[in-house]
Amino acid sequence: MQGNQENSFRWYTLASVLAIGGAALFIGILAIANTQIALTASLRGVSVWWEVLFPALFPFFVLSELLLGFGIVHLAGTLLDPFMRPLFRLPGVGGFIVAMGFASGYPVGARLTSRLMEQKLINQNEGQRLVAITTTSDPIFLIGAVCIGFFGSLQAAPILALAHYGGALILGIASSRFGKGQLLVTEKSIPLKGSRIRAALAAMHHARLADGRPFGVLLQQSLQSSLTLMVIVGGLVVFFSATLELFIHSGILSLFRDATASLLQWFKLSPQLSSAFVNGTFEVTLGAKAAASNIQIPLVDRIAAAAFVLSWAGFSVHAQVAGLMSRTAWRYFPFARARFLHSLLAMLLVYLIWPLFNHNAAVSSPALAVSHAGHLINHTPIPTVLWLPILFGVTILTIVVAGIIAIGIDKIKLSRAA
Repeated sequence: MQGNQENSFRWYTLASVLAIGGAALFIGILAIANTQIALTASLRGVSVWWEVLFPALFPFFVLSELLLGFGIVHLAGTLLDPFMRPLFRLPGVGGFIVAMGFASGYPVGARLTSRLMEQKLINQNEGQRLVAITTTSDPIFLIGAVCIGFFGSLQAAPILALAHYGGALILGIASSRFGKGQLLVTEKSIPLKGSRIRAALAAMHHARLADGRPFGVLLQQSLQSSLTLMVIVGGLVVFFSATLELFIHSGILSLFRDATASLLQWFKLSPQLSSAFVNGTFEVTLGAKAAASNIQIPLVDRIAAAAFVLSWAGFSVHAQVAGLMSRTAWRYFPFARARFLHSLLAMLLVYLIWPLFNHNAAVSSPALAVSHAGHLINHTPIPTVLWLPILFGVTILTIVVAGIIAIGIDKIKLSRAA
């Protein structure tokens, strides 16, 4: 029996190596045959990395290292532990990671999760589910770039945000109930009384002592590791930008686009949305832009397509997450399955909550949206930069309220069982 498992593993490894090697060789041939296209797409990828991703992600990478070094994550984990365990079957530190992931966007949640797994604060199953929950867009990209920049209106923002983040939370709760999530006791449970705050402060103090690095050393190492990660992210963005452009110009994606169009027609959706799904399979920005581009398609369908693309996140983000989790026991295929389920769930939520909102406001064309994006941002009820702390606080509050409800439900079940 063991010999059969070893042979299966060897064949699986060999097939994976041949598939990846063959794909790399094929992409290389396309790049040589279309050097100008590859160069232009690569430069576009560098521009996106430097102008958008670097300023958006680098501060959060540094901040996450500092928060771990000072024990802030441990403090928040101790406070949130009574709510996270009955709700998500995760330790309390997961609540802080969920809030940070929602506020800062992908792949910051994967970075924090990998550090927790390296420090043995969560196990493989918990880390697997935590990455699935926290691989989400940040609110600045969702509101500023997608809703205002691509759709040309804030009208899509509440629907898209509720579907995207709500779908992630529902996925996390469902995976803990119907998956392999167990209520693991990895630390001593402390009663919800005055001892909780003292225990949280003690956990932060012990974590700081265990780290032991002076602030200067901690900051230097945080900057170095964050710069290294940003270079990796930039390389992946450039690679997938060039790969997608090469596939488009070579006509390889035509069959994929045609099959997607036929599938959309079967679900009574416009086949013109196929470009959004095809582009979004590889890169989230291109997919979201394609979803909003055709104003002849009903707005609800375009928002649903954008929700699918944002939740799937594209192979570019998948590769970033895989790179950040490479030193752990994390596995890609359960993550890809979770991303696909999140995408379908987000689409379904768009159609469910669509009747709850007023949709009489006109939506600008994408061409005009870009030119008026700054004007719209300046006239939003809440400044875009404030969405980060607001979403962080709302996420923590949601976890606490839902956790209290989960605790109440568990107590009712226990009383009935008794």
